[in-house]
Amino acid sequence: MQKILRFIILLIIGAATITLWDGFFILPEGQQAVITQFGAPVGNSLTEAGLKFKTPFIQQVQYFDKRVLTWNGDPNQIPTNDKTFIYMENTARWRIADPLRFLQAVGTEKRAMSLLDDILDGTVRDLVNKNNLIEIIRSSDWSPDFMAAVVESRDMVLPPKVGRDKISQMVLDDASKITPQYGIELMDIMFKRVNYIESVRLKVYDRMISERKRIAAEKRSTGEGRKAEILGRVDRELQEITSAAQREATEIRGKADAEATRIYAQAYSSHPEFYAFQKSLESYRNIISKNSSLVLSSDSDLFRYLDNQKARK
Repeated sequence: MQKILRFIILLIIGAATITLWDGFFILPEGQQAVITQFGAPVGNSLTEAGLKFKTPFIQQVQYFDKRVLTWNGDPNQIPTNDKTFIYMENTARWRIADPLRFLQAVGTEKRAMSLLDDILDGTVRDLVNKNNLIEIIRSSDWSPDFMAAVVESRDMVLPPKVGRDKISQMVLDDASKITPQYGIELMDIMFKRVNYIESVRLKVYDRMISERKRIAAEKRSTGEGRKAEILGRVDRELQEITSAAQREATEIRGKADAEATRIYAQAYSSHPEFYAFQKSLESYRNIISKNSSLVLSSDSDLFRYLDNQKARK
């Protein structure tokens, strides 16, 4: 009898332990939960971490992430307002703001990602269709001066009217009107990558090459014109300097010749005989060499000085 009683007591204690163990649960940090009973939600959402209680065996706990989650869209081909086809790849951050509504409307994070695909891709497509390509690829805070320093083409200087950041904000505003009914809060959305489709990309590359060639030819032409201008100025300055130097040299030689003539004249008038003798010596030096033979008349000045020299010997 005591054994039976002991067994019943142990059975009661074990059942109570299991009941308590299943009745209490811990909600960890970064998690939120909804208690369900036979698949239907019971009570409000649990968002604060700590020890919680539920009806044992009858009720279950559905856990949901409380952190900010990331959505990455697949690349989509979208036409812009100016009929340019581009590939766009977008990303967004979101979180489960209302776990109870999320459980009722969506159920799982996988289905939420699929739902965001439909909402965000459709909203992005609508706004891209309404704007030109230039609005998608440029930021609205680019000033004309900054853009002129980056892009050399004249047709690329005007700033965008809306800009990529404002369009992404418009996408966020429009999508945020839809997601609350699913218990989802969108934090932000960003255009992660924008690229041309292959056929458009080749045309853009050809246009960029042509534009760069045009700019290079224009700069070469400007350089050649500048070169011709500089060379012409250098030649003109060289001729002016040469002409001035020649004129100055001629003036100096004229003054020197006049001074030499004056000195010669003064010396001749002071000592005519010495001057004649000096000039005769210069003539001897110029016309008489080692093997020279002279035929002179008896009245020649050269002969006179040579004859005098001979007489002295």
